[in-house]
Amino acid sequence: MKSRLLLATALLFTAAAVAAAPNYEGRKKCGSCHRSQLDSWEKTAHAKALDSLAPKARAEAKKKAKLDPNKDYRQDADCVGCHSTGFNHEGGFDPKEPSKYLTGVGCESCHGPGSEYRLQHRKAGQAFEKKKQTTPRQQLAEAGQEFQFEERCASCHLNYEGSSWKGAKKPYTPFTPKLDKKYGFEFGKAVRNDKAMHEHFKLEDVFTGPPVPSFRDEFQSKAKPGVKGKEE
Repeated sequence: MKSRLLLATALLFTAAAVAAAPNYEGRKKCGSCHRSQLDSWEKTAHAKALDSLAPKARAEAKKKAKLDPNKDYRQDADCVGCHSTGFNHEGGFDPKEPSKYLTGVGCESCHGPGSEYRLQHRKAGQAFEKKKQTTPRQQLAEAGQEFQFEERCASCHLNYEGSSWKGAKKPYTPFTPKLDKKYGFEFGKAVRNDKAMHEHFKLEDVFTGPPVPSFRDEFQSKAKPGVKGKEE
């Protein structure tokens, strides 16, 4: 009887953990507040990532990597994970029903699935607007927002056989530095590459305290106000 109770309790905890896991929602919801960032992101290489899997796109690069340049890789499970948002996760990109708000390497690819922390952003924004009350940034982290981006970048850019990144696993990317030096990846340089990254706009400091991305102060010192309204 005792073992059954323990099993039932374990199952309840497991179910609760699964239920609490945040879902991917797509960039449209992020852009409802962060319009300036979204407009900037739409001009980047990350925004067009899924397009590169289409037939005849990047044909020479595909040939060099021993891929078929005439094949449509937009439904290939070995490829779409690094060219879309949230593939194989709840609410994420589904090649059979591709949502235009989940194509490309979007907001949640870097910041994490947003169903929970988006609500925290809204609640904190309202408190700041009404009372100038700030909110601990830790609440966003607890709701699933990512602040240490290096691992997320590495999971695609350094995921090849022989990589120095310890998390490398199949399916590996065929686009390696050995194939072409341009596929080499350094986080510090990449995060400052304005062809890949969206522009960073002035934030209102609604959130305070840790965790703080290593480059936040640098980017904010140069940031200009968002052209579409207030930014958190």
